[in-house]
Amino acid sequence: MKRFLLLLLTLGCLHSVSVGAQKREFRGAWIHIVGNTQLRTMSSQEIKQHLRETFDDLEEAGCNAVIFQVRPQADAFYPSELEPWTRFLTGEQGKAPDPFWDPLAFAIEEAHQRGMELHAWCNPYRVTSNEEEVLWDGHLYFQRPDLFKRYGKQLYFDPGEPEARAHTVRVVADIVTRYDIDAIHFDDYFYPYPVRFEEFHDDHSFVKYAVEQGFEYWQKNDWRRHNVELLIQELNDTIKALKPWVRFGISPFGIHRNKRDYEDGSETNGLSNYDQLYADVPAWAQKGIIDYLVPQLYWKIGNPAADYEILLHWWNDGGFTPHLYIGQNIAVMDAPDEANPGQTQLHRKIEMTRQLEGVAGNVWWPGWSLSKNDKDVKRQLTNDYQQYPALIPAYTHLDSIAPAAPNNLHKHRKQLRWETAATTDPLQEALFSIVYVFPPNTKTDYQEPRYIYKIVKGNQMEVDKNWEKGSRIAITIVDRCWNESAPSSLLVWEGH
Repeated sequence: MKRFLLLLLTLGCLHSVSVGAQKREFRGAWIHIVGNTQLRTMSSQEIKQHLRETFDDLEEAGCNAVIFQVRPQADAFYPSELEPWTRFLTGEQGKAPDPFWDPLAFAIEEAHQRGMELHAWCNPYRVTSNEEEVLWDGHLYFQRPDLFKRYGKQLYFDPGEPEARAHTVRVVADIVTRYDIDAIHFDDYFYPYPVRFEEFHDDHSFVKYAVEQGFEYWQKNDWRRHNVELLIQELNDTIKALKPWVRFGISPFGIHRNKRDYEDGSETNGLSNYDQLYADVPAWAQKGIIDYLVPQLYWKIGNPAADYEILLHWWNDGGFTPHLYIGQNIAVMDAPDEANPGQTQLHRKIEMTRQLEGVAGNVWWPGWSLSKNDKDVKRQLTNDYQQYPALIPAYTHLDSIAPAAPNNLHKHRKQLRWETAATTDPLQEALFSIVYVFPPNTKTDYQEPRYIYKIVKGNQMEVDKNWEKGSRIAITIVDRCWNESAPSSLLVWEGH
């Protein structure tokens, strides 16, 4: 499909063709809580309503995944026996909401009811953001201070300490075990972002572990990258052992490394994932220890130090994973495209991501801004670029077997109802049902996005009074890895 669209563009067709809808496209939105001062002023019911309205907006904008921050600072936006309640919920770390509720369980339910996935977004090492933040009395820091390092004005786990790594693995295992999440998601915070004129003092753990791990004294940077990769490997192994369908995604800083330092780097001049954060993320994808990549390409097209277009092609051309999605910054989307001032950065960026074979979707930062229609992005996604629902690209490296087709599609009063086959294989369980509506005198084409009416949870939905008489309706099922079943028998719509 993408090759066909690119051919049309080359032949000089209208630019709207090149940004046409895709049947399969990852469309995520990051919902962050770190630094959020609004939630702590709201009651539990007000927060629930706020999340409902936000998720409604994301669904309306065509999103199919919510990347929801649940562990920003060695804390929890859910009840946990391993870490304290986050300060970003109640204003005080360790303080439970009153009346008690579980924000993560609530978010999962609300996302799934809207046909969207829920990815639990965690930070592996950060403990505080500034010197004023007070840790809960029962925090692990007070029991095992040897696992932590102060750097700048912040507190971090020491990635070189095996027990620090083991703690994060336990936390993630707890989330995967207890919650029906679709993925675990880490962002760009691995070793801390550099503080000018200050060194991250991990000499003690380097001396203690490096030699036995095969590193010499001049290989400290390689040892640091090894530490992070060990964590990623252990996390992926743990996730897949518990629930093989739960994906593991990474959203790295947009520059992996610069060509001035490495022949295979990008033509950029900025901080490097590889050299400053000690994360060799493309290698993780190539080794199969992560399932998807979302590089944060937050710059404008034409940025002199980090040009979006250069970086987009670098990540695309690397062939690191078939599940490459692009992190998009809403703040710059209303700026004109320098090469063509008659169109916006939003239009050109969507156009480019849909032309490139290696790119399979976008993630919008921040999701709260998308909900508020900042820079007019939500309206444009709703009415144009994400007008029709989209299926997430199938994770066939985890499971490639399609589930059984639904059957017994029928109208019952004001509802459509259908049945799905029972299965004992969790990989074949129905995640969502895809409702197709083909208007009269149209081809029954299941690859055409415009005929996807809705993605729903469960085996029923309210009928739409606007469906034309004579329309044909069919249902397919997607499993937990987004393999799609054959369609049900067609139901000819005879009206209410």
